[in-house]
Amino acid sequence: MADGERAGNGLLAGFEEFYRRHVDAVTRFVARRVDDPHTAADLTAEIFLAVLDSAHTYRPGLGSETAWLYGIARNVVSSERRRVAREAERDRRFSGRRLLEADDIVRLEDKLDAESPGRRLLAALSRLPEGERAVIELVAVDQLTVTEAAAALGIRQVTARVRLHRARKALRAEAETGTGTSAEMSLLHVVGGEA
Repeated sequence: MADGERAGNGLLAGFEEFYRRHVDAVTRFVARRVDDPHTAADLTAEIFLAVLDSAHTYRPGLGSETAWLYGIARNVVSSERRRVAREAERDRRFSGRRLLEADDIVRLEDKLDAESPGRRLLAALSRLPEGERAVIELVAVDQLTVTEAAAALGIRQVTARVRLHRARKALRAEAETGTGTSAEMSLLHVVGGEA
């Protein structure tokens, strides 16, 4: 066996382990942001393809592999949202989707159902500025630490802390005025910003 072939096999074995370790978390991450099983399956696959393409960019000193992976996942999901916005006239249910087996659809629908509270919470955050919303999503919904969220977003930790504080303050103010939804009240409890 040639050295290149051995190195390739080692890379694939390492990727398989990485994939198994993170696939459920990535699927849940995607399921909180989309409500279609086909889209969830496609985006999960795209995220791991992006991981393969950018594996050489991972630097452990800049953050955990989870934070790096969530950064890639956010980019892939954001890219998909932009694509859908540009191509809104297309019928998304049938365009370019691979056929899923009935068991796959049931499994993905179960994950989508389980993550529907997370989607409702994310919708409740829609009035926050993008930077604040991104930090609170990663900390409160995806359960990353502030340090990991900062790494995933490519910002300094102090910036992430300030944005998280502002987001909590805005949600608390809205809850105190009585305009907060029940989802926002739940989120305040989750992020430790109860009114």
